[in-house]
Amino acid sequence: MDLASRALHRLAALFVFVLLALPLSAHAEPQGTPPCNPPQDLVRLSTPLKQVARKLANGDPITIVALGSSSTAGAGASSSTASYPSQLAAELQRRFPKQSITMINRGVNGEEVPDMLKRFDTAVVASKPDLLLWQLGTNSLIRDHAMENRGASIREGLDKVRAIGADVVLIDPQFAPKVIAKPQAGQMVDFIAATAQKENVGLFRRFAAMQRWTEVDHLPFSSFLIADGLHLNDWGYYCMAKGLALAIADAATRPVMAAGATARPMMSSLPVVAAKVTAPAPH
Repeated sequence: MDLASRALHRLAALFVFVLLALPLSAHAEPQGTPPCNPPQDLVRLSTPLKQVARKLANGDPITIVALGSSSTAGAGASSSTASYPSQLAAELQRRFPKQSITMINRGVNGEEVPDMLKRFDTAVVASKPDLLLWQLGTNSLIRDHAMENRGASIREGLDKVRAIGADVVLIDPQFAPKVIAKPQAGQMVDFIAATAQKENVGLFRRFAAMQRWTEVDHLPFSSFLIADGLHLNDWGYYCMAKGLALAIADAATRPVMAAGATARPMMSSLPVVAAKVTAPAPH
């Protein structure tokens, strides 16, 4: 093989390597939709994600469980890959392309906190997650069920997760016509925020983020919700996932300095892999 042929061969091999190194599951922003630019100050979690940070620092695989009801299962999405957990997995893989990330979707339509607690051991604990994303409150609100009476159940679930060393992020209701029509909507959002603060776990303020879409970005509900006035469409799930990915990446890469310690970059050195997503439980 002459010099020119060898150079061409090396160039072709390099091109293939670059293609293989790209995140395989990254989702592009849906075509023909508004731009999604979540402000970091709105989506920032108040607590660091220490377990996820450790896994990133050590290059260990990360398992995330998304627990919730229909908006976790993906109601309103055009396919399971457009649900928020699937799109979140793609966003996190884009941010951490060398990290092995497994996303397990445990959303079941119609559930409230007591229903989720009944399956907590099998749906959450058995998967040994490093991070639990727990979406709650919407069904209790639209059914006029008092959430304040569920505080003990939420705490029981949180205790189970903390016992296995996992991080937790609570996700409050969506800002949607069927939700904001309820007089107790504000109290529900405040209750979940107070619970997150009291239990020292993260809170993703979905309600506030979606409210910003309407009141600051001036988007009509039809641009991010389906016709039922409750569930998100593909773009709504995409923008939620993008904001949540920003929140998780920030909370897991903040410098946590012990006395005399030196901050380390939180990027792994694992081979490039595609995010693995487990479908929602049958319902």
